[in-house]
Amino acid sequence: MNAPHASESEIAAAASSIAPLRNALNQVLFGQEVLIEQVLTCLLAGGHVLLEGLPGLGKTELVKGLSKALHLDTRRIQFTPDLLPGDITGNPMLQEIDGRRQFVFQPGPLFANLVLADEINRASPKTQSALLEAMQERRVTVMGESHPLPDPFFVLATQNPIELEGTYPLPEAQLDRFLFKIEVRRNAVEVLQKIVQQREIGVEPVVPSVLDRDAWKSVAQLVRRIYLPDVVANYIARIVDATHTQPGVKYGASPRAALGLAAASKARALLEQRPNASFEDVQAVAIPILQHRLVLDYAARIDGRTARDVVTTLLQEIPAQAKETASVLKQAKL
Repeated sequence: MNAPHASESEIAAAASSIAPLRNALNQVLFGQEVLIEQVLTCLLAGGHVLLEGLPGLGKTELVKGLSKALHLDTRRIQFTPDLLPGDITGNPMLQEIDGRRQFVFQPGPLFANLVLADEINRASPKTQSALLEAMQERRVTVMGESHPLPDPFFVLATQNPIELEGTYPLPEAQLDRFLFKIEVRRNAVEVLQKIVQQREIGVEPVVPSVLDRDAWKSVAQLVRRIYLPDVVANYIARIVDATHTQPGVKYGASPRAALGLAAASKARALLEQRPNASFEDVQAVAIPILQHRLVLDYAARIDGRTARDVVTTLLQEIPAQAKETASVLKQAKL
């Protein structure tokens, strides 16, 4: 039996509990309100985040601030070319128990509520693939034995642009596990001035703990009860389907992308204190959800076209309401 839709009082209470978290993160990263809003939307939807940008833009500081504000068990993994899969997931260790020597699994740094995968594209593809099962199924399998990961479990990864030397582009299967890919852009002059005046090298900002794990889980569960109207679900389906027929697109988005659009739209609706997801919610989250899931053909790349351009075009061309739906609504009014 489906749970009842979230009430306005529940939504208001949840939004008020999230507000201090938003304010705390805004004190960690100045002038990045949109970025922070996208990260919170993704996490409330239960997804993982990939932050891409040049060094020094505050990607790592944002993740560290989030861990402090939510008071979650956090681990940081610095990805390097010599990092092995077992260094992340953990390894069985030979121990003596009751006079017998046997292998006992020792959990790796992946066993945490919040995992910061720093510079994920510096590790080899073999090591990157160790995250696939963990990110999708929230468990790790070592030597045929499965080990559940903590609840909640989030991966917030950072990467530098793949044009830099010493990096490995993430494979499509790995990219698809990230609900959002967010580009971290440079700051405006006014923001840089504020950073210079209020920050010092080597001194981390003080971030208060504003929400505990149980409170966060309660808000995240409420997201599932946000109402998704049929017309909005149809809009999501038409956008994802259109990614396969756009000129210049070799491979379009998967059904996982459609599920992600639905979940993120409901999460954004909650942040906006609305009981149902809307067309505007879908449009607001479409680019960070779809841009890393589209594979362009050679001609499109030569022309300088990007996946972001494709998604932007889709949002401009696809009407919010399907023709048949609009016709039915018009007849109902008559």
